[in-house]
Amino acid sequence: MTVNRPDAGASDAFSAGTLVAIGAGPKSLSVAAKAKVMADLGLPAPRVVIVDRYGVGGNWLPLGGWTDGRHRLGTSPEKDLGFPYRGTPHRTHAAQINAGMLEYSWMAFLVAHQTYTEWIDRGRPNPHHHVWARYLDWAAAKSGAELHIGTVERVRVVDGGWSVDFRTSDGGLDSVDGDGLLVTGPGSSDEPLLDDPRVLSVAGFWDAVSRRAIPASSRAAVIGGGETAASALDELVRHEVMSISVISPAPTIYTRGESYFENSVFSDPTGWPSLPAAERRDVIRRTDRGVFSVSVQENLLADERIHHLRGRVTAARRVGESVALTLGNPGRSAAEHSFDLVVDATGGRPLWFLDLFDAESVDELELALGGRPDLPRLETAIGHDLAVEGLSQALYLPNLAGFAQGPGFPNLSCLGELSNRVLRSAVDRSAARTGAKR
Repeated sequence: MTVNRPDAGASDAFSAGTLVAIGAGPKSLSVAAKAKVMADLGLPAPRVVIVDRYGVGGNWLPLGGWTDGRHRLGTSPEKDLGFPYRGTPHRTHAAQINAGMLEYSWMAFLVAHQTYTEWIDRGRPNPHHHVWARYLDWAAAKSGAELHIGTVERVRVVDGGWSVDFRTSDGGLDSVDGDGLLVTGPGSSDEPLLDDPRVLSVAGFWDAVSRRAIPASSRAAVIGGGETAASALDELVRHEVMSISVISPAPTIYTRGESYFENSVFSDPTGWPSLPAAERRDVIRRTDRGVFSVSVQENLLADERIHHLRGRVTAARRVGESVALTLGNPGRSAAEHSFDLVVDATGGRPLWFLDLFDAESVDELELALGGRPDLPRLETAIGHDLAVEGLSQALYLPNLAGFAQGPGFPNLSCLGELSNRVLRSAVDRSAARTGAKR
């Protein structure tokens, strides 16, 4: 277990409780950095405690199982921990807080490492994943983020708040309590659709890449149409494969929209909740879910080995030396296709964190939702503060906030607005508990 305790930036009188974050990625670090900025200004701010199995930025490194670290970030790095540098968790200190967050910006990171000029002269390229992880680690150290390295095993409701139990690297069991809980990250990447050596999970694929153990293949398939699949495909084309089928339910492989109009919806979610539900779903489908970044599409355009198969995989089985995948499409008969290598790159399970909740926590969540916790209920129950509405204990779920609050919250598109909403909520909830006035 590693713990960094921030320097005292404010007296106990300005404490706004404790926020526990699962996952030491950009969402948690944006909240931790801004809380530090607020505390340094003498403003109410929660103590932010982060728990992560691997440490800072693990999912951007090979050890996290989602990448080999050598592929490029799909989002501009200028959409950093403070972006879009608009608004504030506090009503009267926007300029000071945003100025403070510039100290944690991508540009500040490059200046600190004397690489800013080179990055500009090279045309502002998107960094490799491992470089993005270095940026996150730098920001964590600069903010003095309080970090516990351990594997979360159980989440419990306690006294109007949360208790997070985690297993430390030496095998011991530890816990941290908080008034609010922030859940980030995609969960596990090592669950393939079929337990078979010819079917690789995301983690299995990147492990094989690192060991240079990707087998030669005549017919390979990559299941998924999003950035996880795009990274796997971008790597697979560098290996000895005769043909690659990209399997997704969409009619084709879409390119993520990168014009001002698409980007502005991600950066500024102000009017998002007023859009009809069907239009919100359509925007997310066209610009975020099931799309490849422009850079990956450009890399793949000239490769004649790549083809698209439309359908949703409904079954998988081993047939001799091949794996047979059954594809279903609405209004059409199921079709079976055989491959000798399959990469299941459909991404993580959106509700992975529910496996950690004890029975009482699930019951509390069910009462708040008015039914069994499932994806449709949770997606529609995320309030403006990115927490589940109707739940007395603050449970912030930005990864599920895309439909209700804006498509930028599940990704890297508006980390500054994410931290604004979470911290404003934490401070307001603390004031309500203590009867203090802001």
